[in-house]
Amino acid sequence: MHLTPDADSPLGDRITVTLHALVERIDAFADGMLRAQFGITYSQFFFLAVLSSIERPGHPDVTEMAECLGVSKAAVSKRLTSFVDAGWITLPGDPANARRVVLALTRAARDLVANAAAALDASFTEHFSRVTSVDLGALHDDLKTVIQVLDEQGRDEQSPESPLPTERPQS
Repeated sequence: MHLTPDADSPLGDRITVTLHALVERIDAFADGMLRAQFGITYSQFFFLAVLSSIERPGHPDVTEMAECLGVSKAAVSKRLTSFVDAGWITLPGDPANARRVVLALTRAARDLVANAAAALDASFTEHFSRVTSVDLGALHDDLKTVIQVLDEQGRDEQSPESPLPTERPQS
């Protein structure tokens, strides 16, 4: 069962409901395509893609990865063994702090992320190429603008004089 914008439902036909429904459908589309073409789930791909986006020498550690994914440190830690066993990440030690777990992508994971991201984008674009009433390029630009506005608003709301918390609660 999927969330669907509906004027008669308690949630109504609102932009927030529509965006959540869209993300749910995109995630399902991506999961099916990635399983079929690469033998990985969207959840696995997303973890690796986020890691590839934030990786630099000595970073990220489990805490930084959890913050980027919006999950608990325990949720990240629980997945590490399967990613190491699959040959996608290594866990180099931190000489300055033996308890700190640093994550690093392997060459195989970098190649997987690059190839899967390109294939996913091409598949999504091709899937909607026959829908002429939607300009995906313009939609993409509009959504990036919405993200930018929300990011700017978030920074403003987390200024030192703001009563809002500066950290997202861990789930």
